[in-house]
Parts: sequence; C-alpha cells; structure tokens
Amino acid sequence: MTQTSPKYLILLVGPTAVGKTDLSIRLAHKLNTEIISADSRQFYQELSIGTAKPSVEEMDGIKHHFIDSHSIEAYYSAGDFERDVIKLLEEDIFKRKDVVIMTGGSGLFVKAITDGLDEMPEAPLALRENLMKRLETEGVEQLAAELQKLDPEYAATADLQNSQRVVRALEVCLSTGKPFSEFHKKAKVERNFKFIKIGIERPREELYDRINRRMDIMLANGLEEEVKGLNDYRNHNALQTVGYKEVFEFMDGAYDHSTMVELLKRNSRRYAKRQMTWFKNQDDFQWFNAEDFDGVYGYIQSTLNQK
Repeated sequence: MTQTSPKYLILLVGPTAVGKTDLSIRLAHKLNTEIISADSRQFYQELSIGTAKPSVEEMDGIKHHFIDSHSIEAYYSAGDFERDVIKLLEEDIFKRKDVVIMTGGSGLFVKAITDGLDEMPEAPLALRENLMKRLETEGVEQLAAELQKLDPEYAATADLQNSQRVVRALEVCLSTGKPFSEFHKKAKVERNFKFIKIGIERPREELYDRINRRMDIMLANGLEEEVKGLNDYRNHNALQTVGYKEVFEFMDGAYDHSTMVELLKRNSRRYAKRQMTWFKNQDDFQWFNAEDFDGVYGYIQSTLNQK
C-alpha cells in the first residue's frame, strides 16, 4: 500500500454497556473519521434490539461499517471479518483518512485485525447443524467436555461457556481429525498501519447498573418480539448468545418471565466480566474511565504527534 503518512487504526474496546458507542462517535467527530464495528452480532440486519445496535440518530452522521452488513442467513467468521476489514482499510478508507476508529467488544474479531488468524478449514454444513442440535439438547457443558478430550491445549485457555467458540473448535477437530489449537500457531502478521489501543471501563457496580437498565430498555423496546421473529434461525451461532438464548428458553417453557429477566441481566453481567478479563490480558491497551473523553482524546493526539 503506497502512503505518504502513517495510517492509524484506533481500537476502542471494553465490556458491554460501558459506553463504547457514544465515546467512539464523539471521537469520530473530533477526528473527522469513520467507525468500523467489531461487534460480531451487529453485522446482522435481523438483530437490532438484542445487540444494542446504534440507531441512525445515535450514529449522528458518522459513517459506520459492518453494521447491518450481512444477513443472519449467511455464515460470517472472524476470518471473513479480517479479510474484509483489511481490504476496506487499504483499498478505501486509508486512501481518504489517516485515522480510523474500530470499536466493539468481540475479542476474537479485534484480535483478527491486530494479529491475524490462521486459515481455518470450513466444516461441512451437516456437521455444524448436528453440533447446533446437540448444543440445544445436551447443553454447552457436554460439548465443552468433548472439546477438552479432543483438544486439551485449546480448552485450557478458551471460554468454555461461549457456545459459539466451543462449537467452532469442535467443528474443526471433528472435520479434520486435528486439534483446533494446531491452526493457531501462525506468527503475528505485520500490518501496513499502526494501532492505538484504548480500553474503557467503569467501576463494577456502575457498569452492572448500566447493564441492568439497558436490559430493561431492550425488553421495553420489544426484545421478546424480535426473538420470536428469529425462531427459524435459533440454531445460528449469533443467537446462541446472551440476550437471545435466554428468551428462546423462556419461549420453550424452561422458566417463567421473571426468571428470564433475571437471567438476561445476570448473564450479561457475567459476559461483561469475561470481556474485561480477555482485554485486560491483552496487556498493550491503555485504559481509561469511560467518562474521561479528554483523557482518551489527549492520549490519541499525543500518539499521533509522535509520528
């Protein structure tokens, strides 16, 4: 890629409900740039309420990429995301902008851009469908136990409560006869641009209160109706996640409405904790309070001025 000045991708990460959307839009206005979403569920046109997808009004005139970009009927992996984002940056946005913002809480999708992913073999569709049926009938614990036998190395570091990760790893193990971890040995890729890595956080009780209130708003805005309309796709990986799985189980009669609400909030809080653990283990992020816009913007400016 021919370029006359360094190009920067600002990564703005953090747990669900911390305030990434608002902060990234404010930064995009100040930096006169665009935003790439690294939220693995906001890609899908059919998922809106349960993914806290920003509305046109909330986007406030800032161009967003990878929101409503795909149908739930299409399989879209972290490897697909890596390929498409790098192409978008190098062939389009970096020809117009020196700085771009990428924000989201999906750690694997962020890592795909920073480090690159190995080429993962595609599993037969029948195998994926079988595993999704097993997930529904046996639960993620049974599949995770099978994964621990087939690939103890990956299982030792993976989030075994994340059904999407467990199913994907099992797909590879069962379709290739090799451990999933064998496909993660590649050296980190070198990009033609630089990163500014920023994490945002809030005190735990404040974050948990925001998560609880966000879930109340989602329910008031029609989350249950959205989920009912997605019943034909319930085995899709994107719907085996917090915010959708609990409503499907309520619809199946697994528990009453008040239990569903409590599980939605509890599982969202647990998800936020796992996100923080993931990103805190990526030790090159600079962390700020989500309300500290001046601190975040000052850090970006000081980094850009070093070029």
